[in-house]
Amino acid sequence: MRDNRTAGWIGSHPTPCICSICCIVPPHIAEQIVRNGDEQQREWAMQTLITSEQFRGRREAIGGIATFTTPAGERRRTIFDAKNGMELPGTPVRHEGDPPSDDVAVNEAYDGAGATYDLFEQVFERNSIDDRGLRLDSTVHYSQKYDNAFWNGNQMVYGDGDGELFNRFTIAIDVIGHELTHGVTQYEAGLIYYGESGALNESMSDVFGIMVKQRVKNQKVDASDWIIGEGLLTEKVKGVGIRSMKAPGTAYDDPVLGKDPQPAHVKDMYKGAADNGGVHINSGVPNYAFYLAAMEIGGYAWEKAGKIWYIALRDRLPQRSNFKRAASLLVTIAGELYGVDGKEQKAVRNAWEKVGVLAPTKPPAAAKTADLNKDTQKASTSSEDESTKAPKSDKKKK
Repeated sequence: MRDNRTAGWIGSHPTPCICSICCIVPPHIAEQIVRNGDEQQREWAMQTLITSEQFRGRREAIGGIATFTTPAGERRRTIFDAKNGMELPGTPVRHEGDPPSDDVAVNEAYDGAGATYDLFEQVFERNSIDDRGLRLDSTVHYSQKYDNAFWNGNQMVYGDGDGELFNRFTIAIDVIGHELTHGVTQYEAGLIYYGESGALNESMSDVFGIMVKQRVKNQKVDASDWIIGEGLLTEKVKGVGIRSMKAPGTAYDDPVLGKDPQPAHVKDMYKGAADNGGVHINSGVPNYAFYLAAMEIGGYAWEKAGKIWYIALRDRLPQRSNFKRAASLLVTIAGELYGVDGKEQKAVRNAWEKVGVLAPTKPPAAAKTADLNKDTQKASTSSEDESTKAPKSDKKKK
């Protein structure tokens, strides 16, 4: 995180906030597998839940881990192999500049970290995750049949999946971008991982994760599938991924995994305390808002919509932001960057109105008509009052 920002960006942000681990597969999916899966699937799901919680406890106990930096503009990726154990980081198997490995997971982790680094460095002028050249370390083959991937505050960790429900977690480049973006959020907005601020935290990771995938594929917004976790589910699962940004709540509907619970509108938001107040569920609302804004703006998502969201994440969002605060800030930033009432600002405002976070704004013509109707009503009321007063006046004359 730089103290002096590059000219052209707006504002600055205070010191980073270190958070506990953030996993790509939400607990509600694992809990559904425990309820609906066969004996072996239930065992895998329980082990994944227990392992994630144990690691979260260790992460919170030790706090921040020492970080290693490299000069601006230089990628420094190291891939480690846990060899199905749980000691991190594991054995180093590929360093920056090394030729591809015979291990596909090693190469996917390496390439995904590079693509994420390139998005932030080449598009947003950011020097790695912390903006100070943080080394990008990743561990593959973590634990046995581990159905998750996570950012632990210092590095990426990937499980191999169970092979029945989930494939290896390096298979989806948007998952890699998602998890590494949790690191960016950690060093910038530090969004509290609970309730609406936690859902914004998750959504920011989906936003930049999908842009990593779109940029690698050179896709404009109308060509993207907007699926998070493409390829992550096996052919045995009825689903296309773990989240859909263009149609929240439709990513999967499976006898074992259950049905995707994400809402697209605030009226359908989850109100309970599970999943840290629904951080993986209610992120569907801001996800859909980004999709709508990007589609209305058009072109490549990272060029304008992504820039608006990045400045909000880096400079403006407070730790305890709710949806309404975030929406208002994003609309303001769009106006600052591309002009008040310009196409981009209107697109951002329209998106947040459609998901129910911002109240619809009346167009100027409608506002004038409403004012005219009010004036007419006042005049009519005044005339009626005068007509009712007339008999009283006559009575007095008598």
